[in-house]
Amino acid sequence: MPDFPKYLERLQSGDRSMNPFLDFMGMVLEQLDDGYARFRMPVRDEFLQGAGVVQGGLMVAMASETIAHAVMTLLKPGEGIATIELKNNFLATAKEGNLIAEGRVFKKGGTVIIGDAMVSSESGKPLSRASSSILLLKR
Repeated sequence: MPDFPKYLERLQSGDRSMNPFLDFMGMVLEQLDDGYARFRMPVRDEFLQGAGVVQGGLMVAMASETIAHAVMTLLKPGEGIATIELKNNFLATAKEGNLIAEGRVFKKGGTVIIGDAMVSSESGKPLSRASSSILLLKR
């Protein structure tokens, strides 16, 4: 299993090389705390779909990554995670600027962790809300 504390430490220092997806999306970690993560992602032209707004799946992916990183802050050595369910509600669209995702762990049980994330515009307008059930894996 990955060494999550070391991974998070490197990520906090600005190194996204060990997570090519974050680098591809342009997601930048802004804050990390116990059970909490906040990422920023610039809206790029290639993220816009035919109607000229951010393709919704990108907001879902951003929320999923943010929840997972919030969960990683609570893992013990030898623990890993796998998303088993992800639900998203779209609230509004975005065309430009930066998207902000804030994720929190709602509950960490013995085998399942529940997390939530809100993706908003940089002005604070809610764009999508996701909730996730994550399986806790033990070595």
